[in-house]
Amino acid sequence: MARGILPVADRRQVRAYARRLTLKYPRELGFALLLHGLAAVAGLLVPWQLGELVQNVQYGFAVDVPLVAAAIGAFLLLQGVLVRYAVLASARLGEKVLAELREEFVDRVLGLPLSTVERAGSGDLITRTSRDVDALSRTVRHAVPETLIAMVTFVITIGALLLVSPLLMLPMLVAGPIIHIATRWYLARARDGYLRENAAYADITEGLAETVEGARAVEALGLRERRRARTDTDITRSFAAERYTLGLRTTWYPAVELGYVIPVVAALLVGGLFYTSGWVSLAQVTTAALYAQQLIDPLDRFLMWIDELQVGGASMARLLGVTNVPDDRTPRRTALCPRPPRRTAPPPPPRRPPQVGACRPLGRSPPGRCCGPPMCVMPTVRGGMCCTVCR
Repeated sequence: MARGILPVADRRQVRAYARRLTLKYPRELGFALLLHGLAAVAGLLVPWQLGELVQNVQYGFAVDVPLVAAAIGAFLLLQGVLVRYAVLASARLGEKVLAELREEFVDRVLGLPLSTVERAGSGDLITRTSRDVDALSRTVRHAVPETLIAMVTFVITIGALLLVSPLLMLPMLVAGPIIHIATRWYLARARDGYLRENAAYADITEGLAETVEGARAVEALGLRERRRARTDTDITRSFAAERYTLGLRTTWYPAVELGYVIPVVAALLVGGLFYTSGWVSLAQVTTAALYAQQLIDPLDRFLMWIDELQVGGASMARLLGVTNVPDDRTPRRTALCPRPPRRTAPPPPPRRPPQVGACRPLGRSPPGRCCGPPMCVMPTVRGGMCCTVCR
């Protein structure tokens, strides 16, 4: 199978590459974080206004309803504008990162050894250059900005809740162990499951490509049943991989959904007990309950996009694994690596100098035609034999 030829990067390599690529643009990242933080602060001012409104009504203070409504509308409008530009800044950063990812992957694919490409076949390489690249593009464009927004909003909301009342923060901690245990269980199994799913898609692509390219040979040799059995086996393996990841999600989602409801209910119950005991005010209970309700959106968004991040992480591991293929070609000779000196043939031995003097003709050579005074210069003619020097 092709999955054993083209390797897959490990977790440490994927994390190091993602960290390096993210920190390569510190200015764009800082600007996006700043906008998301300001948008979260603008959204937190509305529950605070509602809490103050409830307390003023409780004590019978005069309330300027149009002014409060205008202030709430202004904060919501400001939040919408800040969110719009924050998402735009995150999208621009994601497009830069995605462009660099594509360029580096193309360079890696073009640098693969030809022998490895021929042994791997077309299935795995086509799947990595098409499905994995699309999955990573979706992760960079959508999952990463949405996760960034959710993290910033969640942290700032927790900070605002602590400022309202540290006591009302205690009910929020009830859902922490449930979400932590369920998410840790899911993350420990999701990466391997999605890697098997991508490998199964590669097997399907490879089998179909081989069948299409060799259609004439399949018809001539009567291999239709064999190719159909190969396709059915690949589809069965892909279905099993999809069912495994679906089982992970159906187990993980109910647990985290339960963790969303517990903080709101606990904030109301425990906040009511604290209010009757005189430890907190009604405005604090109202604001804390609204903050607990407001925490559901970023937490749900974060946990929802974690699944997409796992898909993108598996695709990135497959794309980065191309760099782990060893090179089997001889490097070109350059100025830094000159060619070895050529072996030169030994010089020919010097010719023997001609002998001066008379040379006796041998065999059938006529006199004077082979040797002549004062030195032997004439070769024999018509097959006549001559002396050693003339020969």
